[in-house]
Amino acid sequence: MHFPDNLKDMLIKAKEMNCSISDLVIKIESEKTEKSTEEIFEKMKSYWQIMKDGINKGIEENIKSVSGLTGGDAKKYHLKNKGLLGEIAQKAVAYSMAMAEVNASMGKIVATPTAGSCGILPGVLLSISEAKKLEDEKVVKSLFTAAFIGQVIANKGTVAGAEGGCQAECGSAAAMAAAAVVELLEGELETILDAVAIALQSIMGLVCDPVAGLVEIPCIVRNGSCAVTAVFAADLALAGVKSVIPADEVISAMAEVGSLLPVELKETSMAGLANTPTARAIEEKLGG
Repeated sequence: MHFPDNLKDMLIKAKEMNCSISDLVIKIESEKTEKSTEEIFEKMKSYWQIMKDGINKGIEENIKSVSGLTGGDAKKYHLKNKGLLGEIAQKAVAYSMAMAEVNASMGKIVATPTAGSCGILPGVLLSISEAKKLEDEKVVKSLFTAAFIGQVIANKGTVAGAEGGCQAECGSAAAMAAAAVVELLEGELETILDAVAIALQSIMGLVCDPVAGLVEIPCIVRNGSCAVTAVFAADLALAGVKSVIPADEVISAMAEVGSLLPVELKETSMAGLANTPTARAIEEKLGG
């Protein structure tokens, strides 16, 4: 058995086997690597622990990025937010930013699917698992579904900001998170695909314009905003809202948009926020 190269075929296969996408991913990965399902699960569980440790570090400690430009905002927001987003979304923002700040400080992270978007998936899942009082084992299973979504996006398009803009990084991460949430909350298989499509549509066209070429500004706050998008997409899908455009087609559309973006807006720091007077002054100060 092999991994399908699109989401629709994976859904069909999961239906035929009467199992979840995560169960199917684990089974295929086990056959592919010749490792036991227990080994594969434990490896993913170790990744989840790294994610949780990173979030806790970012929330509890006054960390600073290597450049000194960022750090401490996740903790500040966590402690001083006004509750406008509601508990789950507020925590998703704080946790996602915390993980992204750990990345900027050269801490240990799991690329989901990239370092620049590493906060979105863990931030969303931890906020929801805490609110719903879900066990780690259930969260770990949902990570396999997220991983498959990321794999399909990478194969059909890209998850690299240098190729497709930030939509390819934070957009993909939001889609992965939305899919994981739907499985985590026991939504239907079709609902997972709707969540993916809604998340990607909501972030399509987002450019990659890092100040001074560093994965900090605006990357860290984008982790927070895209975490909210992931929660929003999952919530809509779970409420029965459908995506008119199928998820596989949305992925292809995102890839097309990425190819049409000018090189100046794909991680080159030649335009956008990176080309503002303040950004150029920061770049010069840092010796860029």
